[in-house]
Amino acid sequence: MSTFSAEVAWERGEARFTDNRYSRGHRWIFDGGQVIPASSSPHIVPLPYSVAENVDPEEAYVAALSSCHMLFFLTLAAKQGLVVECYLDVAEGVLQEVGGKKQVTRVVLNPRVTYAGEGPDRATEAELHHRAHELCFLANSVKTVIETRLPDPQSHEG
Repeated sequence: MSTFSAEVAWERGEARFTDNRYSRGHRWIFDGGQVIPASSSPHIVPLPYSVAENVDPEEAYVAALSSCHMLFFLTLAAKQGLVVECYLDVAEGVLQEVGGKKQVTRVVLNPRVTYAGEGPDRATEAELHHRAHELCFLANSVKTVIETRLPDPQSHEG
């Protein structure tokens, strides 16, 4: 078993607070010392109470799912003798109201992988992504639907 922790720190400052007109800006502090400025999303709490340039929990959730998938994909590719030069995913999450509650119902991963030399055929790459999804412990921990969209081979992307 492993345990993980993160410190989340917020301070009221000069705001009155009970009028709900306070900054949602805060900090995430990780065990390695990294400090990430965070905030509510401006889509949820309007400016100026959100900090648009800070990471919001919804973005972090999408990034964490994408990152977990990528790390397992890279491991599997290396085991197959494939040399990955670049992995880029512009992942998207969809926030919807379901049964009166908001939830991230879907995350779409859009990985674009560049290989040194000849890469795998489309079916092999799709299987690597499928296996990466199966192994990703974050994907195994959530009820969000996670979809992987590979580039269209006709589009000359990736």
